[in-house]
Amino acid sequence: MRILYVALKYDYGKLEQGYSFEHHNFYHSLLHMGHDILYFDFMTLMQEHGRESMNRRLLEVAKEERPDLLFAILFREELDKAILREISGATDTLTLNWFCDDHWRFDTFSRDWAPCFNWVVTTAKSALPKYESLGYRNVIKSQWACNHFLYRGCDRSLQYPVSFVGRAHGNRPEIIAAIRDGGVDMHVWGTGWDSGRLSQAEMIEVFSRSRINLNLSNASTPTSPGNAPGRRAVRGWLSRTLNSLPFGLQIKTRGRQWLASLSDQQSAPKRSDQSTASGRLYPEQIKARNFEIPGCGGFLLTGLAEDLECYYEVNKEIACFHSVEELVDKAQYYLRNEDERAAIANAGRQRTLREHTYVHRFNEVFQHVGLPSLPLSAILEGKVNPGRVQEVC
Repeated sequence: MRILYVALKYDYGKLEQGYSFEHHNFYHSLLHMGHDILYFDFMTLMQEHGRESMNRRLLEVAKEERPDLLFAILFREELDKAILREISGATDTLTLNWFCDDHWRFDTFSRDWAPCFNWVVTTAKSALPKYESLGYRNVIKSQWACNHFLYRGCDRSLQYPVSFVGRAHGNRPEIIAAIRDGGVDMHVWGTGWDSGRLSQAEMIEVFSRSRINLNLSNASTPTSPGNAPGRRAVRGWLSRTLNSLPFGLQIKTRGRQWLASLSDQQSAPKRSDQSTASGRLYPEQIKARNFEIPGCGGFLLTGLAEDLECYYEVNKEIACFHSVEELVDKAQYYLRNEDERAAIANAGRQRTLREHTYVHRFNEVFQHVGLPSLPLSAILEGKVNPGRVQEVC
């Protein structure tokens, strides 16, 4: 197919931080599946030409190039809803958006943007009844996966006993401290840690060279009084009202920052009550790490997120924990039992390559919406040449 790919090229739109998750996984997979890509990096175009000009250019490209599919991964409010609706309703291009955070951002974001597209994808089972309540039927439940074209194991020896790659947000610093207090040799990388961020290649190498890869899949926002359903609904209404008003982007941005600060104030624990801070619940959700680590041949020790057991067999293909105490116990156990650890890691890799690559995910989505797709076996075996890419400027 010819795909108009609408997403961030750089991490959070910042050139200095390197390529984005979307670029390494969505774009790279679609290209290596043989699709031709019209690359519309909306953030860079907006930074260079302004929001209005960037959106006009999107409409021009859709009408002039007539791609088979507009595949979008929204970020915030950069795109124009009216233009997306025009492409969806007045052109032959089928439009689809992959919503990444419906576990926590449905009420304040996804519900307003979904009607702009012919189809949407969600990774959150809990969001399905919410879409139904809106009367929006064209929603596909899919899941994160592993880009097996990029995430591959290395032949070098194991170097790290236990590792974690990810941001130092939420209760993660508390968990890492508890693991180290338990006598486990723990290595961490990412924004907010002293060791800093890793490049994509370095991260993949860490996955391959760690005996145990820890995945802390908890959301950064705790379940607390400030995030109770009633208050989330009110904030969602305020956010939607703000977005609908004829303010400039800068004013809207300041308004969203105020709403975020209000949420932080409501949910912040009392500093004098340590038990309150440690006792807050952080909801678990499946992340790409759940598939990327096994895809590299790494051993995955993760929190048991919603529906994870539908993708891997626990204790045979991955290992899970329900508390920090169990996490420490299992890390110590698998460090002592190398054969069992290696067998689980190998089984996880085989399951990933068999069922959980983006080739599997995208082919299923394309078939669901009536778009053409090549045989899975041909793509997975490397018999399909990568497509061509054209940067939109």
